Amino acid sequence: MDYLLGLSGLDVGLDCKVKVVIGVTGMPGAGKATASEIVRELGFSVVVMGDEVRAEAERRGLAVTPENLGKVMLQIRDEEGPSVLARRCIPKILKSGSRGVLVDGVRSLHEVEEFKRWFPNFRIIAIHTSPKTRFKRLQRRCRSDDPKDWETFIERDRRELSVGIGDVIATADYMVVNEGTKNQLKKELRSLIEKVLRECEAE
Repeated sequence: MDYLLGLSGLDVGLDCKVKVVIGVTGMPGAGKATASEIVRELGFSVVVMGDEVRAEAERRGLAVTPENLGKVMLQIRDEEGPSVLARRCIPKILKSGSRGVLVDGVRSLHEVEEFKRWFPNFRIIAIHTSPKTRFKRLQRRCRSDDPKDWETFIERDRRELSVGIGDVIATADYMVVNEGTKNQLKKELRSLIEKVLRECEAE
């Protein structure tokens, strides 16, 4: 299914030039959701790439577990190409109605290239956190698709790395290390996002 069909070329061209789009990448539990909180306070919309995987799992009648989501993530990439999740998210970005959008969960350079093809000022912020800290956070979060034990956590990390998230983190435009408190992260991210906005609006 081509999720980009039906978009108006004229409207799309205008929207792509004026809209600020920031991608956030990081391993599970790194703190991407905190970035989403901050941009909402700044009037941005948020598009979560993982929601597309969860929705696809539900369409296939699968329970939302780490194992099932991992399988679906790999299957749809095999079926529709490595940039499939970016293509599914682009119509949501264009229809957001806000001056800017944060894309939560960019996992491969193929996705980065797809977003840059549509939004020339696309930027990537990487949030880095040690595995032990991330595991503790995920245990506290207790979402249905969060790993319940260390082995499942490591398996999920390896799956994420297999689709190329390490390359996105390594080549990100900006890097934030998140080993402190949530308030410390919010302060650093707010300052960085405001800087990114100024840079994008100056172009």
